[in-house]
Amino acid sequence: MTASLGPFSFQSAHLLLLISLLIACGLGNWVGRHQKVRTGKVLLDMLLAGLVAGRIVFVATWFTQYRAAPLSIIDIRDGGFTPWAVLLAGLAYGSWRMLRNPRLRNPLAAGMLAGALAWFTSGAPLLLKLSERKSLPAMTLVTPTGVPVTLAALAQGRPVVVNLWASWCPPCRAEMPLLAAAQQRERNVVFVFVNQGEDAHTVRAYVNGSAPTLVNVVLDASSGMGREVGSSALPTTLFFDASGRLADSHLGAVSSASLESKLARLRKPE
Repeated sequence: MTASLGPFSFQSAHLLLLISLLIACGLGNWVGRHQKVRTGKVLLDMLLAGLVAGRIVFVATWFTQYRAAPLSIIDIRDGGFTPWAVLLAGLAYGSWRMLRNPRLRNPLAAGMLAGALAWFTSGAPLLLKLSERKSLPAMTLVTPTGVPVTLAALAQGRPVVVNLWASWCPPCRAEMPLLAAAQQRERNVVFVFVNQGEDAHTVRAYVNGSAPTLVNVVLDASSGMGREVGSSALPTTLFFDASGRLADSHLGAVSSASLESKLARLRKPE
């Protein structure tokens, strides 16, 4: 799910996408070298156009959540993009540029084909598919009072949102009120807050002082849950459906809109 570079963690799919883009730029420039046509900027513009369109569609879809905090519309760290809008807008912009400049057609088409092949042969789609097939981790955790518990026992056949967090993590603390409110509101979805690597005293002190309404706070002293799901980043939020399959995930602090978009998938009937 993530790749680490020193103290930084990145989503593996994002790194593979960047590599595919670099390959697309390289081959496109090579094909257009005789005509002195460079495709790198056009490909970047296609990506930018796609991201802008994908963001606009996502914000329009979940505008009720963004209306309460308008400035959060420009905070793209919440990962709020609509994939089909990104793809269609990017292709439409590229097609428009090729119509305006026929010399771009072969180099840009070659670059896009190379990037698509690099993406698919890198295993990125398979990586995303396998990630979605992950099951609810079966490892035994403990409550702050020392009682052993499993996620399945807490879920009891209901959808589960598993939040990996730590009290020293600023983004974890920033998203906690939003998740606490969702836990109170979503009676048919179980929220479990799995602390990573801290002792019971530290966790109790934080919860009692900063998040007294949290329910289902459990300890993972060895941070084994993060390793099992393949994420070294905090916070990580995992969304499992009622059958225990991973339906979605989010790295970093979740926003109201991105949380609602993922919870909507859990509310859908099997």
